Amino acid sequence: MAAETLDDYKKKRDFGKTSEPKGGDVTFDWAEDRPSFVSQKHDASSLHYDFRIEVDGVLKSWAVPKGPSTDPSEKRLAVPTEDHPLEYAGFEGVIPEDEYGGGSVIIWDRGSYQNAKEKDDDGKRPSVAEQIEAGHATIRLHGEKIKGGYALIRTGGDDDERWLLVKMDDDEADARRNPTSTEEKSVKSGRTTEEIADEEGNDEEE
Repeated sequence: MAAETLDDYKKKRDFGKTSEPKGGDVTFDWAEDRPSFVSQKHDASSLHYDFRIEVDGVLKSWAVPKGPSTDPSEKRLAVPTEDHPLEYAGFEGVIPEDEYGGGSVIIWDRGSYQNAKEKDDDGKRPSVAEQIEAGHATIRLHGEKIKGGYALIRTGGDDDERWLLVKMDDDEADARRNPTSTEEKSVKSGRTTEEIADEEGNDEEE
């Protein structure tokens, strides 16, 4: 099933030009547990943060223009994008400008997450995949920059599907923090998107 859901991802990319992963075996030594999540800062035609969570062998993905917030009063728009391979959680580099999603990418945050949905009256907890299908998923992140409960809430119809990424009001909530502004560097390499573009862009030219 995972291979089938990656068809859109593969059709949009020329792997002879882009260094993005095709998909393959991965290890997540940076994730304390599984499943994993990653938030990648993507300096494309419009700067945004790609929020991805591991579900059923792929990374379910949303483009979040303003990035994740730690303020429960902030409802961040999250636009669904195609499923990505698990290997993409480790991708950091420059996508050629003439390729889909061209621009520099850093791993802004990453870690593991838990299903945080409450059990129903029968003592059962719906899977994250079932929650996404229903349009309301509740998870608890264990990242380096963002932690605690978050909700993904679908709005709009099939023709104009949009989601909201909302921080839950818990011990990790902090309306005073603005991590997308104050914590700009990659948790993998310590570089910014600008540094990635300068360093790896120069390598490609050579």
